[in-house]
Amino acid sequence: MIPVYKDLKDALSKYKEVDTIVNFASSRSAYQATLDMLDFSQIKHITIIAEGVPERHTRHLIRKSKETKTIILGPSTVGGIKPGAFRIGNTGGMLDNIVSSKLHRPGSVGFVSKSGGLSNELANIISRCTNGVIEGMAIGGDRHPVTTFMDNVIRYQRDPRCKILVVLGEVGGVLEYEVAEAVKKGIITKPVIAWYNECIY
Repeated sequence: MIPVYKDLKDALSKYKEVDTIVNFASSRSAYQATLDMLDFSQIKHITIIAEGVPERHTRHLIRKSKETKTIILGPSTVGGIKPGAFRIGNTGGMLDNIVSSKLHRPGSVGFVSKSGGLSNELANIISRCTNGVIEGMAIGGDRHPVTTFMDNVIRYQRDPRCKILVVLGEVGGVLEYEVAEAVKKGIITKPVIAWYNECIY
């Protein structure tokens, strides 16, 4: 009942309106599969679910995403959710959790997390304390995610429907400092709630 294609070119030639792909390939083939996807200009968003993609491959994907102006979420992500619009990956969990966390309709809080599991808990906390989530993204738990905290926070800053920004970091990164500097410089003017762990390198 669901069409299956052996070749990406055949699939995209049939579905010319498709601009988003979720890459479920394993860590051994996720890198090459993503490079293949980047050859098609109609693709604007790619989500890489696989954990364990080598850092050198991720660094190359960071460069390629900038060259092609393609947004890549991950690697090692559960995806993202825009309530009332779309869900990529398994963000939000099962249907009962989506409903109880108000993820079926938009609120006014934008969040970005490194942790996939904790992003679901974050959505639950936000739903209990506010009118809900306008958008939530898990950028991936690897040290060098292709899309950073700032990439998402800047989008939330520009969206007039987003009133509060929430950032959840993990041990082993410095991406949180970019957000802190943006707040100090006045680039981010909306209220920010952030959890992060300081590490010394």
